[in-house]
Amino acid sequence: MTIDTRTLLPIAEQAVTIASQIIRTKPPGIITAKGDRDMATEVDYAVEQTVREFLATETPEIGFLGEEEGGAHMGTGLMWALDPVDGTANFLHRLPLCGVSLGLVDKDASTLGVIELPFLDARYSAVVEGGAKLNGEPIGASDTSELDAALVALGDYAVGTDAEARNRPRLALTQLLAARVQRVRMFGSAAIDLAWVAEGKIDANIMLSNNPWDTAAGVLIAREAGAAVVDIDGSPHTMTSRATIAASPKLVAGLVELIAEARKAAKE
Repeated sequence: MTIDTRTLLPIAEQAVTIASQIIRTKPPGIITAKGDRDMATEVDYAVEQTVREFLATETPEIGFLGEEEGGAHMGTGLMWALDPVDGTANFLHRLPLCGVSLGLVDKDASTLGVIELPFLDARYSAVVEGGAKLNGEPIGASDTSELDAALVALGDYAVGTDAEARNRPRLALTQLLAARVQRVRMFGSAAIDLAWVAEGKIDANIMLSNNPWDTAAGVLIAREAGAAVVDIDGSPHTMTSRATIAASPKLVAGLVELIAEARKAAKE
């Protein structure tokens, strides 16, 4: 059965509206440790369970993958991918830089995405070949062409198993970027990083990781806004990529070179 992705956007937006209401009104509650310095709140679980149930009713033919409780596997056809609270540490500390991210993945490619930042009154959305929007209005990515004029956001440093080893290239990259770009930022939310690339608030985002619940929505929104989104080696980004680099198209080659340099330095 063929599904027109555009018809699913109102359903995705309704799901995100429900999620955002929970985030705005419920306190974090009991904290569940998921590993070294990694945690989930009662709100994470409440959002995921509520959205899972809503989508199971509205789109029973589509699989579902949530960050907290898992679900469908990549490559098995159409699948919703949800990060119920992207930026949980920020949420816990009452920082407004957090949101809900819901993407629709077809095999290993995003086809629809909705991100809402409940405390910033911002909703980003996109469907394939439909452009990207912020609160219903079209948006476009930066056309910055020089690294020394670029504002670049980095994904969080790693925690948990092998964090020290996984952070070596991240730290090396931070040092290289600090010497080359206008400024480096770390917002603590993949959804915000990708949405702000789409909006042109930042010129590039580099995440040396790629969890589908983190990136399914934002990658499509950034791409539909005109950003280039690639893997660690500059090849086109998919949900099975090793990393997520979204940027003004004119910056991509330089950023990929810096990442390669950082990875080499981390091994020396």
